[in-house]
Amino acid sequence: MSAETTLAHAHGAPLTGAEAEAATVKREVRNRWFLLSPAMLIICGIGIMPLAIIIGYSFMEQGNYAGVKWEFTLESWMNLITERDIFDDTLGWNHAHISIMLRSIGLALMTMVTTLIMGFPTAYFITTRPEGQRNFWLFLIALPFFSNLLVRTFSMMLMLRDDGYINNVLLFLGVIDEPMILIYTNTAVAIGLVFTYLPLMVMPLYASMEKLNFNLVEAGYDLYASRFQVLKRVILPSVKPGIIAGCILVFIPAIGAYVTAKILGGGKNLMIGNLIANQFGTSRDWPLGSAISLFMMIVVMIALIVYVRNSLAEQD
Repeated sequence: MSAETTLAHAHGAPLTGAEAEAATVKREVRNRWFLLSPAMLIICGIGIMPLAIIIGYSFMEQGNYAGVKWEFTLESWMNLITERDIFDDTLGWNHAHISIMLRSIGLALMTMVTTLIMGFPTAYFITTRPEGQRNFWLFLIALPFFSNLLVRTFSMMLMLRDDGYINNVLLFLGVIDEPMILIYTNTAVAIGLVFTYLPLMVMPLYASMEKLNFNLVEAGYDLYASRFQVLKRVILPSVKPGIIAGCILVFIPAIGAYVTAKILGGGKNLMIGNLIANQFGTSRDWPLGSAISLFMMIVVMIALIVYVRNSLAEQD
């Protein structure tokens, strides 16, 4: 508004329709920013500022005992997959870091695929139950989340150890002659991850299948389609958003798992989360720990971008 209009309004002149609408919009925007301010402060204080510190640390030199030296360097990013020889200072592949990263990505992908294979028929079973029974089955799926992750992981340890329930049952049935070595292996970590994150796959799959029009499934059978053809051409396209969401929800926490790999892996089968903890703890190499953290964040962001792109494609 002009100075003359503002002066006129100050003396009690009525607002025109356009001016009143503009003032209302301005007031609504101001109120929205006021309501958003607590959340924005929390995001900046707990999310953005620590992230900025981690980004800064990743480009600093390692301190003598801990912390960092405020000197710019790319050494930490180079140490992600390379290491310097202590004798001639030449660069070579850091096989320990590479193996841990590949193990983390491989276990996360295997967990994602396994939970999808197990979760898809589970979600389909729940969806096809009478409406009054579905909440009961969903409650059973969510029941593990009622206990602490540490407790659940220790319970898996009791199942997988040499004299655990799995070996005892197989020995009793005569399937094996001596106990299998399951604990402190990649297999134990994979089983623990699947047990931990299976509900995160079932829930979004069920949410998508609940919206599935089963008349289309019956129509497919009426048109002499086989079960596989109905699954491929009717069911899977309809529940694709749930599949993508479930895969993302499982892959992201699985790749950074710490407790499961620490307990079931026995400290021998580390994942990226354990490597980061060791850098900030035992090794006291904060710049390298920051660089590894950002590397994992980049991997997660790529997964999220893939999810968003697929979601937008589905909407189009």
